[in-house]
Formats: sequence, C-alpha cells, structure tokens
Amino acid sequence: MAIDPTRFCVNRKIAPTLSLEAFFKLVQRVGLHKVEIRNDMPGGKVTDNLSHAEVKALAEKYGLDIVTINAVYPFNQISDALLAKTEGLLKDAQGVGAKALVLCPLNDGTPVSAHDTLAALKTLAPLFAKYGVQGLVEPLGFPVSSLRSAAQAQALIREAQLPFKIVLDTFHHHLYENAEQEFAAVDVNGIGLVHLSGVEDARPTAELTDEERIMLTEGDLLNSVAQVKRLESRGYKGIYAFEPFSSVLESWSEDDIEREIRHSIELLQA
Repeated sequence: MAIDPTRFCVNRKIAPTLSLEAFFKLVQRVGLHKVEIRNDMPGGKVTDNLSHAEVKALAEKYGLDIVTINAVYPFNQISDALLAKTEGLLKDAQGVGAKALVLCPLNDGTPVSAHDTLAALKTLAPLFAKYGVQGLVEPLGFPVSSLRSAAQAQALIREAQLPFKIVLDTFHHHLYENAEQEFAAVDVNGIGLVHLSGVEDARPTAELTDEERIMLTEGDLLNSVAQVKRLESRGYKGIYAFEPFSSVLESWSEDDIEREIRHSIELLQA
C-alpha cells in the first residue's frame, strides 16, 4: 500500500510516561503531524497542568494537528454528570483546537437499548454543535459492550440525522463476532477515524482485553494490515491513528516508541 504519511496519527496512549510536550516532540521526530490526546492519562487531565492556550501553542510549535480528544464515557447513559463531563471535554477540544471528541458506549455488561442510545445521541448533539466539534462514536467490540456494531452505530447516527461519524477500531472489529458479515453495510464515508493496534496473544477472542493491545507486528492476530487494505480498497481516505493500550507501554523508552511507530508504518506501506 502507499498511504500518504500525513494520514497517520499517534494516540497519546502510546506514551503514558511522557509529558504532553515530550509526546508532541516525539511525534514530530518520527515525521508525523497528527495526534490524539486523552482524559485517562496518569495525570488525569486532558492538558496535564497546561492551559488551553499553552497546549495550542505547543501543537503549533511542533507542527501538529490535534485530531481528537478521547473520550466521553459512557455516552449512552445520560445523566447530569455525563452532560457536565461532555461539556467540559468539548470546552477542552475547542480550547486546544481539537477537531473531534470521541464517544464510547457503556461497557460493563449492562444492556442499553438502541432506542436509548439514539436518544443519547440526540441529547448530546446540540452541545457538539454549540462548540463546533465533530462527534465520533466508537463501537466497542467487547462482549460486555452496549454498542458493539459499527454498522448499527452508523444506522443510529443516520436515524438521528446527525453529522456524527464513527471510529472504526481494528481491535474492536476483531472482537465483535458479526463484524465481518456486517462490514458490507458500513459506509466508509461515515468513518471519521480508524484506530490501529495489534495483538499476538492467542487466548480466545472473547477473552481479549485492552491489556493485549500492542503495535502492529508480523504476527498480528487482528490482521490490522489486511483490515487497512480493505478500507483503502473501499475508498477510505481518512486518518489512521495508532492506539496501543498494554501496560508494557509504561516501560517503553522514547526510542522504543519511535521504533514501534516506524515499524508499524513500514508494515502498512509494504
């Protein structure tokens, strides 16, 4: 494949021990220009202890676009606390210049109906419009997730008549047992972002957790490279963001992170 390098993005989850500036500097060093930032880092804040203006200035200094903030959870269980959290993250997104905010569904085994998920999307949409931020719904493939299907997520967005898109994650696609048969129903134009990781752990698929998520490798059981090839063949022109999760990342040096990013890109470009 020949994917324009400007389409690659790095999620901050890959660098749990680095400051925001050190992370930005590393991404620039590997020649990339897009990042995702998060609200679940060890420091507990999207911006660490920096102001919005300081984060925006750092992004400009290192030539980076902040693609998203991850994430509102659980977006489909509306409460006053959830609405306050969402508005706080939207203020962060607007303040640092992030283009989108990711929405993750309830993931604890409690079912949430399609009707309630649809109602949640309609409730949240005016807040996204108010702050001028794109909403990205990320189905989670875990057996306990209340929204596992990318096709269903897109159908709910269409039914709600919202400008939201989905995040397609190669790990969660692999976990959801009906993902392959439903894939033909997924509209690539409704995909706002693709998350990439790899898994080499051979335990049963239903038992996989975020802990098994590393970067792309030759032995990747998710077949993320093949998933990307298929997306490209279907006409996807959007961003691919590397999002490993394993606690092993805490022991990675900056050199390790750079090497893993470069190797994953090589596998995708081969």
